[in-house]
Amino acid sequence: MSDSILEPEEHVLSTLDADGSRRWLKPKLSKGGLLMSRRIVAYLLIAVFTVTPFLKIAGKPLILLDIPKREFTLFGFTFLPTDTVLLAMFMVGLLLTVFLLTALFGRIWCGWACPQTVYMEFVYRPIERLFEGTAGRGGKSKKAVAGWRTIAKYAVYFLISIYLANTFLAYFIGVEQLGQWVRQSPFSHPVPFLIMAFVTCAMMFDFSVFREQLCIIACPYGRFQSVLLDQNSLIVAYDENRGEPRGKARKKKAGADLPVLGDCVDCGNCVTTCPTGIDIRQGLQMECINCTQCIDACNLVMEKLGRAQNLIRYSSQAHDRGAKGGLLRPRTIIYPLLLTGIAIAFLTVLTNKKTFDAIIFREPGVPHTLADDGRVRNLLRLKLTNRVEEPRTFTITVTSPEGTSVEVSEADLSLGPREVQTFHIMVLAPRDVFVRGRADLELKVESETESRDLRYRLIGPNS
Repeated sequence: MSDSILEPEEHVLSTLDADGSRRWLKPKLSKGGLLMSRRIVAYLLIAVFTVTPFLKIAGKPLILLDIPKREFTLFGFTFLPTDTVLLAMFMVGLLLTVFLLTALFGRIWCGWACPQTVYMEFVYRPIERLFEGTAGRGGKSKKAVAGWRTIAKYAVYFLISIYLANTFLAYFIGVEQLGQWVRQSPFSHPVPFLIMAFVTCAMMFDFSVFREQLCIIACPYGRFQSVLLDQNSLIVAYDENRGEPRGKARKKKAGADLPVLGDCVDCGNCVTTCPTGIDIRQGLQMECINCTQCIDACNLVMEKLGRAQNLIRYSSQAHDRGAKGGLLRPRTIIYPLLLTGIAIAFLTVLTNKKTFDAIIFREPGVPHTLADDGRVRNLLRLKLTNRVEEPRTFTITVTSPEGTSVEVSEADLSLGPREVQTFHIMVLAPRDVFVRGRADLELKVESETESRDLRYRLIGPNS
């Protein structure tokens, strides 16, 4: 029976051994020009991530995603729940941007800018190497790590996770609210404290336990490669024509002919330096995040052997087959055109937005009744949204049909800053303006600075 069961390979996944146990990756550090470039980009991104919650435009946070209030502030403009069209266009534009960048540059986001990679490779792994005695070179420690070093490592991890959690939360609650949470006793705000604790524990678990498995197992981006990439997309690739057949260089013995080998000496450095534990020589793989550590590792070996650089390099599948390719292809033309159209539509809608929104709809119940003076009564609701930071007072008047009046149940139509409120109004229209039980109502809602024209169809008697 056991003979009929397929034996697993050495690794089921790069982080999972054949027996099902976790394979902990300790990638070696391959220093080179690409690593230095990535390090500069990473620390710049960390600085941007830290500073952004404190930046303001016209008194508003640069980015604030206030989910309880359903208000998203981006670059000085606040999107309200009524801005569904704008938000939809923004999200579609963001997705198309991801599609375009992936079609052009492959998974450059994963290897160069993704927060998971940035903090894992340039914050947590350097701390790990420092406490395990492998600073500057990486890999597994040659001797057992002292217990105090392990405890100290996780203590630093925890402090970094607190920083990450608080900075992350600042994007959703603002630095002022976050400062109050931090200064107050946890007993005075138990729910916010539990939120902070949960996010901190999630960060701690991710970067100290789950680690590269987020890229390999959880993140869907790698699985989207088959549709986001094409044959001309930029990928990290091994030059098989130049490298194969691989083998270590040997001295020639008298009377013996040595086989002709490629430039790959099968040192395995490209594998031991990979943060996701794959062998790039096996071709394009879902786990590859385009971090370019294998390029730096191989270039160091080629330099020592006096051979040409870039046996592993940025390339494309089309280029590796000798086919001609370029930037201009259907998806790299269609995506920018779609993005341009969405950007124009977004700016058009945005620039035409008024300082308040007004929507009119019918009260539930009887469609209409007759007043004592014979006029037809329609009970309606007027929903007003004040989109600015100052209070507003509104007036409502009827422009058509003639002889129609409107009465508001509330004392006045006043709203505070960014307040949304629904008012109850009663419209009294002459009976003779109704044709087949219908009459078109035109209202003008005015604030101190601008006005909105509303149209609504009244219901009345058929004759």
